[in-house]
Amino acid sequence: MSSTIDSILVESRVFMPSAETVSKAHISGMSAYKALCAEAEQDPDAFWSKLAREHLTWHKPFSKVLDESNAPFYTWFEDGELNVSENCLDVHLKNGNADKTALIFEADDGAVQRVTFRELLARVCRIANGIKAMGFGKGDRAIIYMPMSIEVIATMQACARLGLTHSVVFGGFSAKSLHQRIVDVGASLVITADAQMRGGRVIPLKAAVDEALTGAGSEVVKKVVVYRRAGTDVAWDEARDVWLHDIEEGQPDTCDPVAVEAEHPLFILYTSGSTGKPKGVQHASAGFLLWASVTSKWVFDAKPDDVFWCTADVGWVTGHSYIVYGTMAAGLTQVVFEGIPTYPDAGRFWQMIERHKVTIFYTAPTAIRSLIKASQAHPETHPERYDLSSLRLLGSVGEPINPEAWVWYYNNVGGGRCPVVDTWWQTETGGHILTPLPGATPLKPGSCTLPLPGISTSVVDEAGNEVPEGRGGLLVINRPWPAMIRTVWGDPDRFTSGYFPPELKGAYLAGDNAQRDKDGYYWIMGRTDDVLSVSGHRLGGTEIESALVSHELVAEAAVVGRPDATTGEAIVAFVMLKRPVPEGKEAEDIAGQLRDWVAREVGVIAKPRDIRFGNNLPKTRSGKIMRRLLRVVAEGKEVLQDVSTLENPDVLKQFTGVY
Repeated sequence: MSSTIDSILVESRVFMPSAETVSKAHISGMSAYKALCAEAEQDPDAFWSKLAREHLTWHKPFSKVLDESNAPFYTWFEDGELNVSENCLDVHLKNGNADKTALIFEADDGAVQRVTFRELLARVCRIANGIKAMGFGKGDRAIIYMPMSIEVIATMQACARLGLTHSVVFGGFSAKSLHQRIVDVGASLVITADAQMRGGRVIPLKAAVDEALTGAGSEVVKKVVVYRRAGTDVAWDEARDVWLHDIEEGQPDTCDPVAVEAEHPLFILYTSGSTGKPKGVQHASAGFLLWASVTSKWVFDAKPDDVFWCTADVGWVTGHSYIVYGTMAAGLTQVVFEGIPTYPDAGRFWQMIERHKVTIFYTAPTAIRSLIKASQAHPETHPERYDLSSLRLLGSVGEPINPEAWVWYYNNVGGGRCPVVDTWWQTETGGHILTPLPGATPLKPGSCTLPLPGISTSVVDEAGNEVPEGRGGLLVINRPWPAMIRTVWGDPDRFTSGYFPPELKGAYLAGDNAQRDKDGYYWIMGRTDDVLSVSGHRLGGTEIESALVSHELVAEAAVVGRPDATTGEAIVAFVMLKRPVPEGKEAEDIAGQLRDWVAREVGVIAKPRDIRFGNNLPKTRSGKIMRRLLRVVAEGKEVLQDVSTLENPDVLKQFTGVY
């Protein structure tokens, strides 16, 4: 960790926003940024109230902004009522943008479909009417397990229109992971597709749903709605299954939006935790939408003629905030992509930016690093071979971006003229927290810079005391904000203990290590728990360990991450079998079996990159696995730490073979 800290603190390159960018920005110059911060500091209620009245359409106006009486279960605008779908769609029919393109969908095979706000609203209403006709409404919960498509966005919006709380599950997760989420959230409706298309491959989805619904607790599901995407044959339960096009058929193009309380759960999104069981992060309708919409305008400096492309999947919070809700409410024309950045070749992203005249591009450091490597191996896919002159703003999301990748992105994709907004935030925060503002903030490669107006952050030690500049510590958010997590679904104790430990005196614990430099800029140093960040996806180490141990050959397992130039972190599994330590071809075969097993149990993204076999794991005399030592081994470094507390200090020497 110390070498990483040193490399960050000596970063001296600063990139100033251009005079043109500053002059046209919503927040123009550091003086405007500081004025907004001062306004929020002086009277937080007035600051948030003003934003909520300016940016949201209310059915019933609120009279109270923040209620702290039951902290940390804060409520915002609680006596107000609104509808999220209305704020994302109907408002654009009233402000003259009905025929503006809302979505440009590009399929895996390159086929393109465009829909206007008027057309999208009609589609949402038909789906909502179909769902309502089946007997579902406010208070019900729906699991959505679909490919990137116009249909998944319309389905999420249809749920919001009716007051259904949705929980989207990433299409890469296994049937078992899907089953866990169906049962935990108590879903009565599942919406899926026959299959998804990725990189020219057909990946079944309906089959995973069928498998997920065979387990105990899933009998609460009454209907499964299926979008016909690939045209593949699927098993069918006549009493339960129905095609999406059938529930839409004959339905009117209008559906009155259901007014819900500001605190009504808009969605529950599961994120991996360090205790094994995924956490259902619950977000409220008004607070979430307000911050997602405001940050879309501030951070992306959204303009009426922008074409915005966020490459995330809607199975993650980035897709919720900056595809389906915030950017939709902001009225942006958006590109939505079904495929992967390297199919049919690594020039796909640049081709699409050129084709659709994208002005704002928001992607993950993993994608950037992989495309750097690809352009070196295949110069014909280098971004300089494409016309990217339409771009005016670049963004980074999902994990810290290393400075050299930042500079490559800035120079080769942005042509040295586009600000890079390196955004730090989480599923739990609902929207951006630490990020540059393109028309205000001087940029330092690798730093997410400063907190947004209305957000108060610090770096503290484990007793909650602020640490000096240049020292690492725990990143905390000092005051509540509207888009914050409301609770962990069904587990309020886990919410309070995990996010608001008493030693932090009411501050929100982000779970990331960070430090501040002499200019007050924040640098994110990595997770403080056992959560791994692989290609921007948060995965629970305990969840992967549990999957490994459930295999008939495995007695015990420990999972850690090691730095990876492409994916940010790579998963390394240390495995003790119920048989002697294998070597050579036998070890390779077993490692392959275990990777496939983890893919089935958790998902393909959770497959370990490296598997190391041993006859024991490094444990203290009290039986605690010393993962910090395993991280050193995983990185291929010499263990220099004190190992005297280990039950068997020589145990680390056995993990030499990597499979």
